[in-house]
Amino acid sequence: MSVLEMKVPSPGESITEVEIATWLVKDGDYVEKDQPIAEVDSDKATLELPAEQSGIITLKAEEGDVVQVGQVVCLIDMDAARPEGNAPAAEAPKQEEAPKAAEPAKQEAPKPAAPVAAPQTYATGAPSPAAKKILDEKGINAGQVSGSGRDGRITKTDAELAAVPALGGSPLTATGARSTTTTKLSVLRRKIAQRLVSVKNETAMLTTFNEVDMSEIFRLRKQYKEEFAQKHGVGLGFMSFFTKAVTRALEMYPDVNASIDGDFKINYDFCDISIAVSGPKGLMVPVLRNAENMTFSGVEANIKDLATKVRDGKITVDEMTGGTFTITNGGTFGSMLSTPIINPPQSAILGMHNIIQRPVAVDGQVVIRPMMYVAMSYDHRIIDGKESVGFLVAVKEGIDNPVAVLMGGDERKGLGL
Repeated sequence: MSVLEMKVPSPGESITEVEIATWLVKDGDYVEKDQPIAEVDSDKATLELPAEQSGIITLKAEEGDVVQVGQVVCLIDMDAARPEGNAPAAEAPKQEEAPKAAEPAKQEAPKPAAPVAAPQTYATGAPSPAAKKILDEKGINAGQVSGSGRDGRITKTDAELAAVPALGGSPLTATGARSTTTTKLSVLRRKIAQRLVSVKNETAMLTTFNEVDMSEIFRLRKQYKEEFAQKHGVGLGFMSFFTKAVTRALEMYPDVNASIDGDFKINYDFCDISIAVSGPKGLMVPVLRNAENMTFSGVEANIKDLATKVRDGKITVDEMTGGTFTITNGGTFGSMLSTPIINPPQSAILGMHNIIQRPVAVDGQVVIRPMMYVAMSYDHRIIDGKESVGFLVAVKEGIDNPVAVLMGGDERKGLGL
């Protein structure tokens, strides 16, 4: 019998272990070569594990197990014959139901004697002064409330219970489902938590804010949206404008495009921009390599490709490592303002937010403009206030006036049309 031992492949450099997140097959199933059989979580991404050969599979690890790279996680019997598909069973002929035997007449249980009604008095159904006040405030008819007081008088407690029927009890006590669920965090989520805490503890993080006027970008997108899509096969979004504005600002302020390593500062002469993308396993940050050399259409195409890979669980570790600066857009979820956390070992991150039509002063006149708050968090150990504020102002210049600043004064040429 030829049996293949399937071992955990290395997802990337420096990764020594992974967690079996989900088995996509059951023990004893017949699998085809290259068929995805499991999803594994590393500390950087979720990856699919494909079958290396066809055959009957025997699982050697459970979901949730942490296994070492190179460890055997399943066996595949390559000599096993492919099972023939079973034809659906013929529907059995319906048997006529035998007539039911006459059921013996049910004997009714004797009805309990009706309780003796309490004697009616002038107090029956009448609210106390405190109860009357509550009923009047809530618009409740006293005739709808049963009194528990002496001779059927409506007490304050009776009125309070009638005023909060949804609570089903005391006004101070709620009832209903109160279950809890405990779920183990994935390796990826645990690593994210560890990294975020380390950033807060090990960096001198500070955030500076500004606002940008999106009017010109709105105009360009509206005017060239269809032509841009027909020419390049992708939509003209906001991220290309912000990416181009960021790469320009990084060239102007190189200390923002740097990282710290002990007593040394590392400056990069390229702009690898990490773009935060929300996926089924959480927030991931694939990287646009050499974004400073990309056109608007190039940025949009690469972001679309990387975002699709994240959402389909096909992103690789290499595609998420090595960024020098991060852009995150909380505005897609409705965030008005936030202080984004640095993505280590980077030294800065730009946070975009939602776009709100707000009154602003332009040339002494109050006008309505689509405005967005932007936030830049940075490591004050290597980036001073002058560089951080200057960088964010440079980004603002590119967004407020994209034609002159980002397109060399020619919008059609700048968009590749």
